[in-house]
Amino acid sequence: MGEQLSTDTILACLLPLSLFMIGLAWLGKPSLSFQGVLDIIKGTRPVAFGHYFSLERAVVSYDQYLDMSAAELAAMRNSYGKLGRVHKRVGYELGYPRKLDKLKATFEANEKVTRGIGKCAREAFPELRKSRITGDGDLARVRETLKHFIRDWSAEGASEREIIFQPILNALRQVEGDQRVGAKVLVPGGGLCRLAWDISELGFDTTAVEMSYFMTLAFRFLCSPSYTSRTDQHILHPYSYWFSHQRDTEKVLRGVSFPDSIPNLSSRMQLVEGDFLEHRAPAGGYDYVVTLFFIDTSLNVISTLEHIYSLLRPGGHWINLGPLLWPGGSQARVELSLDEVLSLAAMIGFKIKDEDAPEVERRKTVPCEYTADKHAMMKWIYQAEFWVASKPV
Repeated sequence: MGEQLSTDTILACLLPLSLFMIGLAWLGKPSLSFQGVLDIIKGTRPVAFGHYFSLERAVVSYDQYLDMSAAELAAMRNSYGKLGRVHKRVGYELGYPRKLDKLKATFEANEKVTRGIGKCAREAFPELRKSRITGDGDLARVRETLKHFIRDWSAEGASEREIIFQPILNALRQVEGDQRVGAKVLVPGGGLCRLAWDISELGFDTTAVEMSYFMTLAFRFLCSPSYTSRTDQHILHPYSYWFSHQRDTEKVLRGVSFPDSIPNLSSRMQLVEGDFLEHRAPAGGYDYVVTLFFIDTSLNVISTLEHIYSLLRPGGHWINLGPLLWPGGSQARVELSLDEVLSLAAMIGFKIKDEDAPEVERRKTVPCEYTADKHAMMKWIYQAEFWVASKPV
């Protein structure tokens, strides 16, 4: 039976608790809900969400993935059902009902991964086992993370990674092999940590900082031998939910295997789950801070650049690649253009490498995509900017 309670045990507890609730009502005291009774029986406690990317919100979102996806599918079937008889027959001959059935199968396949992430999270954070998390999950965040599995940890995502990772890795490859030993690299906004992992494989002591538990729980799932023990062990259908801009039904429903490599945490690769702005440098500071698609996520980019500067040792380097897609809804305190960002960096004290620097360190524009479906009819191309900046000695 394990942790599960038998029906007899539950009924034996319910009778006295029911009498207790009636007594509270007779005395005019606040009564317990039925869920409150179950919490008492099971020894759990209700826990509300913390911040937007909190552990609780992430876990409940992974737990609810299939239910949330099924609700969307039910709405799609309902819309199809509103067609007239003749048009519904046309849809049938086109295979649309079968297409929706296949979509359901992709959700069920994806749920094997999301369920595993939830189980892995409860093993890593035992306090979750004694909590009943209240609130609705965030399906969009889960889907975003599933696409990051493909971008960061699959053979299919290698071409996208090549474009945005290589300028950064090439700049770091300039460091002689023996000088990489003990050199400290920080990767804020590490996401699923593939870039940080690749940097550590070059021989640098690498720390990834990520505040979103949607991402860090997924990375833990990859690092756990209990859940990921071989390459291409898992299969996801990351794009199946999005029927717009698709040339071929089978391609949008396709499965993609991952991971192409198995990461692990070690003395050379560390993960910090928390807010970058609260992160403190080790003794002597970092030799490199690497930001990939990161600085434009800042609510206050001035604070972000100041903090990057403070974390570097004198003579250290900041390597950046990314666009300037500021948070929407007027959340960002300032929304700067590229020339303003570069001016801000200079005001803080950074020296941007210019034409006199080695070619791999010079500023350049890098056209790139982000978690893109390579078979889709629509392409969103960022004109990302790459630069290397130094902190004066």
